[in-house]
Amino acid sequence: MADERPVLMMVEDDVGLQKQMRWSFDRFELVFAGDRETALAALRRHEPAVVTLDLGLPPDADGTSEGFATLQAILAAAPTTKVIVLTGQNDRGNALKAVELGAYDFFAKPFEAELLNTVIDRAFRLADLERENSELRTRGTTEMPLDGLLTRDPGMLKICRQVERLAPAAATVLLLGESGTGKEVLARALHQLSPRADKRFVAINCAAIPENLLESELFGHEKGAFTGAVKQTQGKIEVADGGTLFLDEIGDLPLPLQAKLLRFLQERKIERIGGRTEIAVDVRVVCATHRNLRELIAAGAFREDLFYRLGEIVVTIPPLRDRAGDAALLAHAFARRFGAQNGRPRLALGDDALEAIARHRWPGNIRELENCIKRAVIMADGKTITAADLGLEAGGEPLALNLRHVRDEAERRAVVEAINHADGSVARAADLLGISRPTLYDLLNRFGLR
Repeated sequence: MADERPVLMMVEDDVGLQKQMRWSFDRFELVFAGDRETALAALRRHEPAVVTLDLGLPPDADGTSEGFATLQAILAAAPTTKVIVLTGQNDRGNALKAVELGAYDFFAKPFEAELLNTVIDRAFRLADLERENSELRTRGTTEMPLDGLLTRDPGMLKICRQVERLAPAAATVLLLGESGTGKEVLARALHQLSPRADKRFVAINCAAIPENLLESELFGHEKGAFTGAVKQTQGKIEVADGGTLFLDEIGDLPLPLQAKLLRFLQERKIERIGGRTEIAVDVRVVCATHRNLRELIAAGAFREDLFYRLGEIVVTIPPLRDRAGDAALLAHAFARRFGAQNGRPRLALGDDALEAIARHRWPGNIRELENCIKRAVIMADGKTITAADLGLEAGGEPLALNLRHVRDEAERRAVVEAINHADGSVARAADLLGISRPTLYDLLNRFGLR
C-alpha cells in the first residue's frame, strides 16, 4: 500500500540532525537532501508542497552562499513550494533576507520539534488551500474564460489571462492570427474588461472599404469637402471617442493613410477631410491582421514606425488546428446552438464526424467550423451528424485516444530529450526527469533506446 503521508523535504547536510528529524517528524514521508543538486533532483521527483532548508549549508567553492542559492533554485523550479528556512540563533538578518527572496517562514536552530511541527502544518494547509483555489479557478474558466470565447486549450487560456491583464491598460494592442481565429472576440473582450466598457466599441475593416472612401470613414469630412459631401460627418475615430477603436485587417491599410494614422497615434488629434481644426480624441486602439507585417515592411508596403506604434503589445492567436481539443469542443457547442435554432435540439455529432473534425486542418479556423456545422445541422437526415454530412472524409488513422499509447509516446519523447540534454549521462537525465536511475534504465530498455 502506497505511503499516504504528506511528503516533507528537508535540506540538511548534518547526518546527526537528519536522524533527529526522522524521529521528530515521523508523521511525514521525509525526503532528505544535503546539497543544492540533490535537493533539486528530489524536488523534481517528489514534488513536495513544503520544504525546510538549512541556510547554513557550506558555501560553494567560489564562496557563494549555498543556502540562498538553493532557496532561489527551489523557488525558480517550483514557485508555489512553501520553503521554511532554518537559521542560527543570531542570524535574523539572513532569515529576513530569505523571506524577501520568497521563503514562506523562518525558524531558529536548535529548533523545538513541537513548534516547528506547527509551522510546517500551517504551511501544508496554505499549500492545500492555494491548490484548491487554483483548481476551482481553472475549473470555472475552462470553457468560458472570456465572453464569447470557448476553449480548453492551455495556450488559449494563457492568452485569455493576457487579455485580462491588458484590458485596464491604455497600451495599443496588435492581435495577430489567421482569419477566423477570433481576433474580434478578443478585441471586444479588451474593451469590455476595460474602464472604457461603458463607451462605444467601434470596428472598421480596413480591407472591406475602397481606398478612396477609407480616409473619410476613419477621419470624417466637412460639408463640401468633395463631391457628394452634403453634410459634416464624423469618422470612426471620432465616433469612438472615450471608447475603443478596432482596426481589423490593418495590414491592408493603404500607405498614404498609414502616415495619417501614425500622426493621430502620436498626437491623438485628427483633422476631418476639408477641415482646418484639430480635434482631440481619446480612444484606445486595438488592431488585428492575418498578414505578416514584417514581410510587408520588407516589401515596402507597411511603415515600420507605424508597426512599432501599433505593436506596443502583440498577442499572437494560434490557429484552431493547434488548439488541443478545441475543434471538438466548439463543434458540440455549434451543434447544440444550431440544432436549437432549427428545431432539432437532439441532433448530435457521430464518432466518425468527430474523428473527421479532429483530423481536418481547418484553414478557415472557427469561422469555417461554424459554417460547416450549421450546414450539417440543416442537411443531416438522421439524428446523428456524420462525416458525410460535414463534407469531410471519415477515413484515415483513428484518433490516438488510448491513454496507455499516449502516455508511452510522451514518456519516450521526454526520455529522449532528457538523454540528449544530459549529453548521454543517465544519472543526469534521471535527475532531470525526477526518477531513479534504475527506473530510467527500465524505460530505456522498454523503448529500445541506447
